[in-house]
Amino acid sequence: MSGGDIAVIALVLFAVVVVFAGIKQVPQGYNWTVERFGRYTRTLQPGLNLIVPFFDRIGAKLNRMEQVLDVPSQEIITRDNATCTVDGVAFFQVLDAARAAYEVSNLQRAILNITMTNIRTVMGSMDLDNLLSNRDEINARLLHVVDAATEAWGVKITRVEIKDINPPADLVASMARQMKAEREKRAQILEAEGLRQSAILKAEGDKQAQVLQAEGRREAAFRDAEARERLAEAEAKATAMVSEAVARGDVQALNYFVADKYTQALAQFAHSPNQKILMLPVEASALIGSIGGIAELARAAFGGDGQGAAPQDGGPRRRGAVPPVGG
Repeated sequence: MSGGDIAVIALVLFAVVVVFAGIKQVPQGYNWTVERFGRYTRTLQPGLNLIVPFFDRIGAKLNRMEQVLDVPSQEIITRDNATCTVDGVAFFQVLDAARAAYEVSNLQRAILNITMTNIRTVMGSMDLDNLLSNRDEINARLLHVVDAATEAWGVKITRVEIKDINPPADLVASMARQMKAEREKRAQILEAEGLRQSAILKAEGDKQAQVLQAEGRREAAFRDAEARERLAEAEAKATAMVSEAVARGDVQALNYFVADKYTQALAQFAHSPNQKILMLPVEASALIGSIGGIAELARAAFGGDGQGAAPQDGGPRRRGAVPPVGG
């Protein structure tokens, strides 16, 4: 092999080495910066890229995917001088590889420090009660402040979350007692409200019952008065009819009227609840005479001639006026 052949082979090998040195394959989710003689020139996107060998070199390899950064625990003092231990987590994404590589040194450490500083600032400006109950508000304020501070670095802070807030043990016990007292207070208030509402409803029910009872008594009184009025009208009509009959000379109607009242009086006397003694022999003749007068009225009403059948006991019976009441 001559010297010319060796030179050609060496030249080919050198060309191959140069070509392979200029080919750069960037993985998905990453950006590489290119520096020429130490100065940034451009950013390589994911895929196959070419650079000028010996003149260009790869500067920084930056991850474009969203990354998570743990914020270590630290003690803060709230506005009401309570000491708490808090920790959190931050999510960020590199949007501009050149600024993230050349505007700040050690990007993750810078984000971590500015996040911890703003946690102390934001949470130190709040009372302990608000600190424990308004975690969403704290996260929103932290995100706004940290994102604004890291915008110049080509970084987007997507989320800042407070994971744990740990007050001292004695403060936790005091808060537990306060919460228990507050719950007992609310329970007593609710119980008192329930008793008050129950008393109101009971009073309303009693009032409504009394109103209904009064309405019932009024209606009953109206009905009783109407009944007495109709009874009085009936008595007046009966008395008028008897008076007319007596005026016409019909004494049987008067006997019937007296016998009916007499019979009703005996029935009421018999139904009275107290003990009683009836001397029937004394008044029996008057009652029997009254019944006989009623029989005479019945014969007269049905058109009889007064000559009925003989009595069942076989003895004659005198027909005529009923004996006076009282024997």
